Amino acid sequence: MLPQDFCGYNTELTDGVSSMKRLLLVVLCGAIFLEGIDIGMLNVALPSIRADLGLETAELSWVVGGYVLGYAGFMLLGGRAADLLGRRRMFLLWLAVFIAFSGLGGFATESWMLILARFVTGVASAFMTPAGLSIITTAFPEGPRRDRVLMIYAATGAGGFSLGLVAGGVLASANWRLVFFAPVVLAALILLGAIPLTPRDRRPEAGGRFDVLGAVTITAAMVLLALGVTRLEHGLGPVPLAAFAGGALSLAAFVAVERRAAHPLVRLAVLRNPGLLRADLTAMLLAG
Repeated sequence: MLPQDFCGYNTELTDGVSSMKRLLLVVLCGAIFLEGIDIGMLNVALPSIRADLGLETAELSWVVGGYVLGYAGFMLLGGRAADLLGRRRMFLLWLAVFIAFSGLGGFATESWMLILARFVTGVASAFMTPAGLSIITTAFPEGPRRDRVLMIYAATGAGGFSLGLVAGGVLASANWRLVFFAPVVLAALILLGAIPLTPRDRRPEAGGRFDVLGAVTITAAMVLLALGVTRLEHGLGPVPLAAFAGGALSLAAFVAVERRAAHPLVRLAVLRNPGLLRADLTAMLLAG
């Protein structure tokens, strides 16, 4: 029997959902919970990491910023990859990458190893998140039930971050490396559950093409803009200004590419929908 408290909510919210779909939701909730707890634990462990590895302030900021660059820079590309290459395939592949590089972070002895591990972990999360959301939207029919499932999914991520702040302090007091190894254990359990539970991918639609130039320009834009934001803590100096300028140019190039692409990464016409635009802006503000 499934517990009455399901992913933090009473199971009445998922009445009418089959047991297999409930288990699938547990796995997908586990993935977003993993991302939240990973970020929360690292934030608390930063002082211990700095003291043990002797990191400078700039290096420590790159440990945090590396994840942001990977996550923000590759999110849109991750969504398109899930559409073209398969939701299940992308979810499982990048969950495995998350496991590998979170473990690498735990073995880090130099700042560059830690920064690299956090960057790739951010990229992995950027591919996992849209793939997981896409699995939800295909597994649960549109309507009030899917809305409740998405509410559970989003709340689980927030709960993971909150718990991570507490768990990170406990683990870091013993050894900061546990902050990286603990997510490996959780991610491995999620992977074991995801393999049999996630539905098989259908064949991609005929004629589907990967907009390489669009992917390059939007990824460059997002990485540069994220870089500019992360460097603002040091003031509006040459680095953030150059990053913002480069990001704006890359974004303009992306728009120009998408207008001419036969198979665009993003159909720009959707941005003319006022309701969708308001929803996107609201989500962006709520996400911070």
